[in-house]
Amino acid sequence: MAGRAPGHDGDDPHGDEPLVTGGTPLDDADAALVLVHGRGATARSVVDLGEQLADDRNVAILAPAAAGNTWYPNSFLSPVADNEPGRTSGLRAVGAAVDRAVDAGIGRDRVLVGGFSQGACLASEFVARNPARYGGLAVFSGGLIGESVDVDDYLADAADGAASTDGDEGPLAGTPAFVGCSDTDPHIPEERVHETTEVLEALGGDVDERIYPGMGHGINEDEVDAVSAMVADLA
Repeated sequence: MAGRAPGHDGDDPHGDEPLVTGGTPLDDADAALVLVHGRGATARSVVDLGEQLADDRNVAILAPAAAGNTWYPNSFLSPVADNEPGRTSGLRAVGAAVDRAVDAGIGRDRVLVGGFSQGACLASEFVARNPARYGGLAVFSGGLIGESVDVDDYLADAADGAASTDGDEGPLAGTPAFVGCSDTDPHIPEERVHETTEVLEALGGDVDERIYPGMGHGINEDEVDAVSAMVADLA
């Protein structure tokens, strides 16, 4: 089994890491972006992405940081147990950032959760495991975490958690979600992107999935424009 990355000791390896902020101060913001960085990147780097997405709008940017710049040690396609406790600690960090925005008076339906690569995996997993009406979900080159994905497992988890619903829309209640990835991404199989979309739609998300031929592992201008439009609807 692969060794743990630096900073992955203890039950909550990311618990003492800072929450990096940018954009409009929370107390003055109309909406918030909770953005999660990728493996080897930093919270500050994903704040820079958030500033592109916010485009000078009245939006707070909140970015949790991973210990050792890595949320979990192995591929997101590994068995879940092989990425603990980093996975669970990372999900807790995302939830704390969302709660920070909500506690400041920003409705959950005006909080967009997103990330790139390993951060996109955590963002999608957080929203799918904690479904509610969010302002949006942005999944840049990522997908749900685990060796396999079972739609019924996520639906059962939502039911057990007594997730909020809106009529017959499902627990995500029409949350807009952007899911973008290359068909040749070396880290993210296209099949997992489709499986992620399937789960989000089953939970009641309004998903815009876009597959980009030959892009590799990155974020392109079309993706930035699409998510920026989502942010514009919030602020």
